[in-house]
Amino acid sequence: MTYEHDLTVYIGRFQPFHLGHLALLQQALQRGERCVVVLGSCHQARTPRNPFTRDERIAMINLNLSPEQQARVVFVSMRDYYDDARWVAAVRREVGKIAGQGARIGLIGHFKDATSDYLRRFPGWNLMPQDRMGAIDAVHLRDALFQGKEDPAAALAVVAPHVPAGTLGFLRAWLALPFLLPLSEEWRTLRAYKAEWAMAPYPPVFTTVDAVLRCKDHVLLIQRGQAPGKGLFAVPGGFLEARETVYQSAVRELREETHLGLLESDLAQALRNVAVFDHPDRSQRGRIITHAHYFELDSDELPEVRGGDDAASAQWVAIADLASMEDRFHDDHFHMLDHFLGITDAGAGYLTT
Repeated sequence: MTYEHDLTVYIGRFQPFHLGHLALLQQALQRGERCVVVLGSCHQARTPRNPFTRDERIAMINLNLSPEQQARVVFVSMRDYYDDARWVAAVRREVGKIAGQGARIGLIGHFKDATSDYLRRFPGWNLMPQDRMGAIDAVHLRDALFQGKEDPAAALAVVAPHVPAGTLGFLRAWLALPFLLPLSEEWRTLRAYKAEWAMAPYPPVFTTVDAVLRCKDHVLLIQRGQAPGKGLFAVPGGFLEARETVYQSAVRELREETHLGLLESDLAQALRNVAVFDHPDRSQRGRIITHAHYFELDSDELPEVRGGDDAASAQWVAIADLASMEDRFHDDHFHMLDHFLGITDAGAGYLTT
């Protein structure tokens, strides 16, 4: 059989893999000898927006493919870098490793809304835009699952018309696992949070502050004591107060959440950098822009800390251990640390065949 492309690329989160996704994947397999499925939002904690892991999504997709199709699909796992240029470079690099020199590459996708603009950022690849495959939206499928935590059978009945048989079977087994209850509670917290601002005259944009403290090759982290992100690691921080500068708020939040006892003058001397993190999807609570302050403490010992305010605990963590903790961080906090500390290798994806 002669194919239009040596390789087709299909990018998505597939949370969960539904009939629209399957239709696009079938198109990609018809037009390319092989297909690279780029799985977005990998290597992170489960959230209501991304409840399924990389391996679970691979299983969902394979359950809906024939053995011949499975043999022609290669999966690439990609982080959300919250940096569009870095993300595009990582995708191109990983696909290039598979395609080889001079390969004919096609990119398939659907322009759903502004979040689909990434499809235009791969010059040299043949863009193959496709029509929407029915009125299927993964967010509504996830809502049905989380709403139906007391009655999984009813939830599956809502989802069933919109997902292929393999996905339905996977979800039936997944709903019996212990992930649904905490995710449903987080989902309800986020819905309530957004409902409080639903009557605002325009979509609210919030400003927060964060403090990244480095000392003796360790970094100061908290574990969140409340939803969203209860139990996950984060850097100390919180919302900007009306009568404070971002620096003043960062220091206040740092002291409230960790009881760090350093003098104000010592902290001011340790400040090395301030960076703004403003990706629209960096927080599930809505549009939140944070000013992260990076400090390097010159101390022979790690200062004493303990959790306070809405932090369940505070602790110094070895920087060498952070990479193995990537899927235990709240929102984009791992990537804030990566920005200052260089944890990852310039954004390399992970290849799974």
